[in-house]
Amino acid sequence: VLAAAFGTASDSLTISTRSRAVAPGEIVIVTITSPVPIRAPIVRAFDRQLPSFAVNDRTWRVLVGIDIDVAPGKHPVTVESGADRVTHTLAVLPKQFPTRRLTVDDAFVNPPESAAKRIKEESELVAAIWKSSAPEMFWKGPFVRPVPQPANSAFGTRSVFNGQRRGAHGGADFPSPAGTPVLAPNAGRVVLVRDLYYSGNTVIVDHGLGVFSYFAHLWHMTVTEGARVAPGPTVGHVGATGRVTGPHLHWTVRVGGARVDPLALLALLGEPSGTK
Repeated sequence: VLAAAFGTASDSLTISTRSRAVAPGEIVIVTITSPVPIRAPIVRAFDRQLPSFAVNDRTWRVLVGIDIDVAPGKHPVTVESGADRVTHTLAVLPKQFPTRRLTVDDAFVNPPESAAKRIKEESELVAAIWKSSAPEMFWKGPFVRPVPQPANSAFGTRSVFNGQRRGAHGGADFPSPAGTPVLAPNAGRVVLVRDLYYSGNTVIVDHGLGVFSYFAHLWHMTVTEGARVAPGPTVGHVGATGRVTGPHLHWTVRVGGARVDPLALLALLGEPSGTK
């Protein structure tokens, strides 16, 4: 269910919002309208400046991601255009994510010391990618599902392996058979194609303006770094590489640095049937 709300309006700016929910892991589309043409407004939310894109010269939009770890409460979204400044308050509701407790081989939980350097370097590489999105919007039209199978509601799950608490699951898992083609959900630029310690064969697509798709555990990767992709072509095939126990597609979506549920992206910017 998508909800719309209106925020405080100045003499020349009005803010409206649309979202599946206003809670951790969700995306809010903020629309700024003006009775006269304006340039790209400056928008800040959750201590970040976020890029905007034009619908027309009087209407601009911004995607605001609410990270998994955002605390419930009132959070301001400020919009500045010339001398005008207006603030909309997002009332973030609490959300309880599930916890799963598993007993597995200790080697699965604690990597060997010999892998520490590799893990650190890969973590720093991916963190740098999240901060270097293209300043232009590559995506066009609706986002599409990368695989036909439904997600298993794993987003946000807190795992406890052998009594050790782990971080929240930052993506959606699709229990797809090995070899299933993985489609580019929208246009973008491929910014990473490589085998990573935890996520195995991994492809990251920058859709521009802070929106990324991260596909993990692939059996085979069919794109190269730097390539431009359109929505629909295959970027790889489902596999079980990296630290996993069986074949599936892990799809992470980042919006403005926030970890958000890919199904929220499909609900807001996807095809009507793409939210299952």
